[in-house]
Amino acid sequence: GRGGYPSSPNILITIFALALHLSRASVVLASFSFCTRPATSRSPRLKTAAAMMSSTTANAISRNVVGKLTPATTAFFLCDIQERFRPLMHNSQTVISTAQYLTSIANTLDIPIVATEQYSKVFGPTVSDCFVNGQEGLNTLIQKGHVFEKKKFSMLTDDVLELLNTMNTNSNSSGNAGASSNNGIQSVVLFGIESHVCVQQTCLDLIEMGKDVHVIVDCVSSQQPLDRDISLQRMANAGAFLTTSQSLAYMLVNSADHPNFKAISKLTVEHMKLPNEFNDSYKK
Repeated sequence: GRGGYPSSPNILITIFALALHLSRASVVLASFSFCTRPATSRSPRLKTAAAMMSSTTANAISRNVVGKLTPATTAFFLCDIQERFRPLMHNSQTVISTAQYLTSIANTLDIPIVATEQYSKVFGPTVSDCFVNGQEGLNTLIQKGHVFEKKKFSMLTDDVLELLNTMNTNSNSSGNAGASSNNGIQSVVLFGIESHVCVQQTCLDLIEMGKDVHVIVDCVSSQQPLDRDISLQRMANAGAFLTTSQSLAYMLVNSADHPNFKAISKLTVEHMKLPNEFNDSYKK
């Protein structure tokens, strides 16, 4: 309008935008208040989980991203689950069994898996138990050229970035409308060790690239539980989505009408029969 003042329509738009912003802030504050208010019945683990989830909620709303997943635009990143680390990691057996569940999901839904090994000369190869058919499954991934040696802590070495670019190119030229319209791989499901070093640095690099990162909390660990817990908060604060392996599985199939729903359900039932050390810690 004249004199540098906004016209009436602009005023209305500004007021509406401000109201929307305040309403989102209220949702975040309400969520944070609910999750962090004193509750004597909560275990320390439950309090930590509540704080982490409130961080995830706040960051998702601020970015206006809800973190939905579709197989056509997703890749699984298996970070450094190697033999030398097996006896050292907190709840390592659960990490390995959940990794097997996740790789089985990926194979069932035809989602690419990328694995890295941190200085394998010292720390050994990827644990073959991360695959339902053991060494054969690992060898198949190696033959595809999807297992990478590294010394860098982040998984995003030059070779991995090149593979990601190839995946994007293949998606865009495959005629898959979903992949094409979303420019290839947009979401990365991240799991492995150590949570506070290689997993965290990979997560931050991927977020910086503009990828949605879904960290599987029952499939990441460190030698020290404190390092794991703090790194999960750090990643959530940076904008990662914290989720569980089972939640991820059903988000990927989306409906009981999905052609692979029964196969995913069977994998889930079998996985739930196994001990879960992370679940056990919430019972204390």
